[in-house]
Amino acid sequence: MRSNKRTGTALDEIDHVAIEVKDIAETVSWYTDRFQCEVVYRDNTWAMLEFGNIRLAFVSSGQHPPHLGFVREDAEEFGTLETHRDGTRSTYIADPSGNAIELLAKED
Repeated sequence: MRSNKRTGTALDEIDHVAIEVKDIAETVSWYTDRFQCEVVYRDNTWAMLEFGNIRLAFVSSGQHPPHLGFVREDAEEFGTLETHRDGTRSTYIADPSGNAIELLAKED
């Protein structure tokens, strides 16, 4: 784990970036045909692909907002954690520009 060069504290981890797409299946096929990645989860409304350094989520309009997902040990301090279909637990907040930020509980 990397640390802040000034303070020595551990840097937060970006778990994934979620982008909105028109067709989940078509998008998953396009990425897996062109890049070395693994499908971690997929259904009709969203999918998660794992790459060597980050995970990329594809979301459907109206189901999930495009967002950045951070892993935090204190995720519950930002709001009530909801359990998702893939078993992860998280809450959403917004940055000052209104971008959705997902805070995921650190899994043991």
